[in-house]
Amino acid sequence: MKRVATAVVLIPIVLLIVFRAPLWLFAAVVGVIALISTRECLGLTDAHGIKPARVLTYFFTLLLFASVVAAFVVEAAVSRLPASTLLRGVFPQEHPYLFFAFGATSLGRDCVLLAALVFLAAMMKREDLRSSLPGAAASALALAYISLPLTLLINVRARAAGAFYVFYLLVVVWAGDILAFLVGRAVGKHKLAPRISPNKSWEGTVASLAGATVLGTVILAHGNAIVEFVRNTNLLPAQPGSILSVGPYPTPHPLWVYLLLSVALNVAAQLGDLAESMLKRGAGVKDSGSILPGHGGMLDRIDALLFAAPALWYYAQIAATIGSR
Repeated sequence: MKRVATAVVLIPIVLLIVFRAPLWLFAAVVGVIALISTRECLGLTDAHGIKPARVLTYFFTLLLFASVVAAFVVEAAVSRLPASTLLRGVFPQEHPYLFFAFGATSLGRDCVLLAALVFLAAMMKREDLRSSLPGAAASALALAYISLPLTLLINVRARAAGAFYVFYLLVVVWAGDILAFLVGRAVGKHKLAPRISPNKSWEGTVASLAGATVLGTVILAHGNAIVEFVRNTNLLPAQPGSILSVGPYPTPHPLWVYLLLSVALNVAAQLGDLAESMLKRGAGVKDSGSILPGHGGMLDRIDALLFAAPALWYYAQIAATIGSR
């Protein structure tokens, strides 16, 4: 009952943020989710006797998200500058605030690499040097495993029809998760990965793949109609709401592209679910936390997104490259 009640409350809020929130607010919400999930992930290391660099991990998480927002600020500001200013290449001097945004952008670009080196340096002060490698590795993994994929989700949201594609991603992930649970519990007999997640079955996995693929393909094939419906209900603003959005509608592609993308997202989502189950199994815990009644921790709710969001981001990059030719 708690599981259903939490979903009923959270799903409308999530959809409202996806469609209506300005980019900075969307990024802030995702950043908070990343911090909570990172805390839970680092908590799983306690069962292994690993002590990560917690404060530094939180700091680099915030830095990474700040750099993403700074990049959008720079790109949006540069797009509004006259061509003569761009040709002279002096706009950082004429617009001093951009200098700081450029600094944050370039720093964030190499944030994960820089963080790994800082984590190693921070371990030098420990008395037990045997804990240095596991501690630095745990912190670096948390940053790459949680924060980096979530920043890619912000990148998708910032692009043309970004809100629609984030909505599509969430529906594919949610539908696959629900179908895997219901079908697996009803008729699941063949275990998928008993060492990692004893309750997952091949029957649930196949149902998840089939259902998410069909639903995802239908959503993409009717993308313009869905966007128009959402716009008519005032969930979308009259103008594209994200900084870099150049159009409110998804670009049409052949049906086989939609099929492949939906399959890829579902497979990635199921791998993400298994990966987090592996971490919890190794730590000997059922849930990563208890922040969401009936659902466990925040990491339990976004584990599939952490693998699926990069897959969608790569699709968006490829589609943008092809579309620019």
